[in-house]
Amino acid sequence: MIYGPTLLFALGEGAVIPLIPVIANRLGADVALAALVAAALVVGQLCGNIPAGWAVARFGERITMGVAGIVVLAGLTGIVFAQSLAFFTAAVFLIGFCAASFALARHSFMTTRVPLTFRARALSLLGGTFRLGMFVGPFISAGLLAIFGDETASIVFFAVCQVATILLVFFGPDPEKAVPVGTGSPTRRGAGDSRDAEDTGEPVTGAIPTVEREGVFRTMWRFRGVLARLGLAAASLSAVRSARQVVLPLWGVSLGLDAGTIAVVVGVSGAIDFALFYASGQVMDRFGRLWAALPAMVLMGAGFLALSFTHELGSAAMWYAMFAAVLGVGNGLSSGILLTLGADIAPPTEPAAFLGSWRTLTDAGGAIAPLIVSALTAAVSLSVGVGAMGVIAVLGAAGFIRWVPRYVPRTR
Repeated sequence: MIYGPTLLFALGEGAVIPLIPVIANRLGADVALAALVAAALVVGQLCGNIPAGWAVARFGERITMGVAGIVVLAGLTGIVFAQSLAFFTAAVFLIGFCAASFALARHSFMTTRVPLTFRARALSLLGGTFRLGMFVGPFISAGLLAIFGDETASIVFFAVCQVATILLVFFGPDPEKAVPVGTGSPTRRGAGDSRDAEDTGEPVTGAIPTVEREGVFRTMWRFRGVLARLGLAAASLSAVRSARQVVLPLWGVSLGLDAGTIAVVVGVSGAIDFALFYASGQVMDRFGRLWAALPAMVLMGAGFLALSFTHELGSAAMWYAMFAAVLGVGNGLSSGILLTLGADIAPPTEPAAFLGSWRTLTDAGGAIAPLIVSALTAAVSLSVGVGAMGVIAVLGAAGFIRWVPRYVPRTR
C-alpha cells in the first residue's frame, strides 16, 4: 500500500514517456517542437507541486492520490483522441501536473511516520520505485509495440496501471490510519525558523504540539531561510542529475558515435545508477546525510569537469564511456537524498505544504539545467556547457557542507 501505487504509476509513465515525441511528430511537430511538447510533462510536474502540497495538507494522501489518478485517466484519453498539437500538449501537461500528487503524497506520508533511524532507507526505496518504473516501463512499451504495432497499446497499459492504482488507493487498507502520525523524529532547531539563530546540533525532543494549519505561501515564507540555503544546494543536485540525461546523448552525437553505441553507454550508466539506489539510503542512515550527498556531488562534478576536456583527444570515445560510468555512480549515490533532506527539515505536524515548496525548488533546478547546457552550447561550445555543470556541482557540494550540519538532524 505504501510503494505499490507509486510503482504502478511509474511503470505506466515510463511506458508512455518515450512515445510523447513520436506522437507529437505525427501531429505535425518538428524535432525542436516535439522536444518542447515532451518538456510539458516536466513543466506540469513543476507547476503541480504547490497545489499537490495544498491538497495533501487539506484532504490527505488517499483522496489526493485517488483524484489525481482519475484526472490522469482523463489526460490519457486526451492523448489517444488528440487531433491537434495544442490539445495533445495540454493532455501531457495534465499528466505531469497529477504526477506531482503521487510523489508528494507518499513523501509527506513517510515524513510524518517513518522513524529517523531508517528514514533514508525508506525514502531511497521510494525513489527506487520511480527509477524502476522509468527503467522497466520503456521495455514494456517496446514489447507492446512489437505485439500490437500501435502506440495506443502503451497508453492503455498506463490506463490499466492507473485503474489498479485507484482501486488500491480507495479500497485497500489506508496506511494513514494504520501508522500513527508522529513516528518520525522532529526536525532540528533552526530548520523551521527563518531567522539566523545558531542551533545546538541536537534534535528537538518532547511532544509534537498541535498547531493551526498554515497555507502554502505562508509556509513558504516562514521557511524562506532554509529554502534559500539548503534548498538551493538541493536544487543544484537536481540540476546536475538532470544535465546528465541531456549531456550523455549529446556528447556521443558530438563525437560522431552511432545510435547503438550511445544507447549502450547511456544504458550502462543508467544500470549503475539504478543498482546503487538502496546503498545510498544505507550510507545516509548509518553515517549521515553528508556521507552520501558530498561524494555524489564531487563525483558528478569531477566527471563533468573532466569530460569537458576530452572532446578533442584521440581516445575521446573511451573517456566518454568511462566518465558516463562515473556519472552513473555519482547519480546512484544521490538516490533518495532530496526526498530525505526534505523530510528531515519539514515541520513534523504539517509537512505537505513545505514539501510542495521544497519539491518545486528542486524540480526547478532539474528543469533549468538542460536550458543552461543548451544556451552555453549555442553560445560557446558543448564542452563549456558540460564544464559549467561541473562547476555547479562543486558549488552545490560547498552548500551541502555548509548547511546540512546546521539544518539536518543527526541519526542515532
